[in-house]
Amino acid sequence: MKVVIITSGSRGDVAPYAGLGSRLKAAGHSVAIATQEAFADTVRDVGCEYRWIPGDTRTLLGSEQGQEWQQRGTGRLGSMRTNLQMGMRLLEEMGKGVLAAAEGADVLLLQRTALWHGYLVAKAMGIPGMALELFPSVPTADFALPSFDVRFLGRWGNRNIPRLAMAALSRIKTPMDRPIRDFQQQLGLPVSGLGAVRAEMLQDKDWPIYHGYSPTVVPRPADWRPGVEVVGNWWPPYPQGWQPPRELADFLEAGPPPVFVGFGSMTGSAGRQLAETVSAALRRAKVRAVVQAGWSDLAATGDDVITIGDTPHEWLFPRMAAVVHHAGAGTTGAGVRAGTPAIPVPVLGDQPFWSERLVTLGVSPGWTPMKKLSAERLATLIQQAVTDPSYRQRAAAIAEHVRAEDGSDRVIQALHRPRRGSLT
Repeated sequence: MKVVIITSGSRGDVAPYAGLGSRLKAAGHSVAIATQEAFADTVRDVGCEYRWIPGDTRTLLGSEQGQEWQQRGTGRLGSMRTNLQMGMRLLEEMGKGVLAAAEGADVLLLQRTALWHGYLVAKAMGIPGMALELFPSVPTADFALPSFDVRFLGRWGNRNIPRLAMAALSRIKTPMDRPIRDFQQQLGLPVSGLGAVRAEMLQDKDWPIYHGYSPTVVPRPADWRPGVEVVGNWWPPYPQGWQPPRELADFLEAGPPPVFVGFGSMTGSAGRQLAETVSAALRRAKVRAVVQAGWSDLAATGDDVITIGDTPHEWLFPRMAAVVHHAGAGTTGAGVRAGTPAIPVPVLGDQPFWSERLVTLGVSPGWTPMKKLSAERLATLIQQAVTDPSYRQRAAAIAEHVRAEDGSDRVIQALHRPRRGSLT
């Protein structure tokens, strides 16, 4: 079976699908992964065919507009406006790329940025497909959707306001409809628009939606339809032959477990100010630290601080006293699997949702949005995380469950259960 995975975005949007692709290949499937050129080596390193797709998130977030989006931060209206504007940019770019990437596919597995176009291509080509989401994407009474960044809608509002919004979008034309309507016309499909396509996906019983995070972290809501599942994480591949740099290994051996600080694929024009804030917080908290540069080129100073590049979280996080991160889905999952207390510093998107969830689970003393980050607040949270044993005890208990889950196997099994031209 020729499986084509289509994903676009940051490293956290690509690495889980590379891990899944390697497992699918080991199960006997022919696998192609379509993503940006920046991650071509990541795809080839796991033995999968590389296909190109647009959506260079690093360039987008590093642009003047991208900086404005990140500075807008996690406020309710600002965050929703950011999601819409980023979504519009991606919708304009993705159509031709998805159509080309899907050539020869027996099944399509789609990450969120390729979901609308991929769903339409699957329908037009008459091949099965599946949505593979990294955060909750289907309305439920249990909580507000992360994309809304609203946490107090009540059970009725949590479930129905997103559906009402989609229904409204189905009846009116918006600028975001144009790329979808043009693509539908190109494929010879009935023209409807963005909201109508999303509503159809959510109701389509032959369209599975699998969520690649732990049901221990966010249990599957009982009001989701059959075929919408929470299956466990798709873990990134461990780099073959990777060994820690001697400088890092020596640093870890020279003292007590340090605190990790890193913000992954988040970029920022105020990198120097962020570095000063982090350095001051580490001095106040009186902890050793490993700082990961990431896309923002973060660096901190101090006698007990080391700055590193890309390092597998699977290896690094279990060796940390606590992890300070932006609460992206992948980094959140890695921290939970490691059984390490967390201090989330979200920037945008689904990150506030995961931040709140870590606090609810009892593995974090609290979180603070990046735009409100201060040395005093960060130092206080770090001290609480490393000195109160309850956070590590709770994290260790949850980690046992997470390590026993196998999200990739759930997808592999689904590919073996065709149903009315799709999967379940």
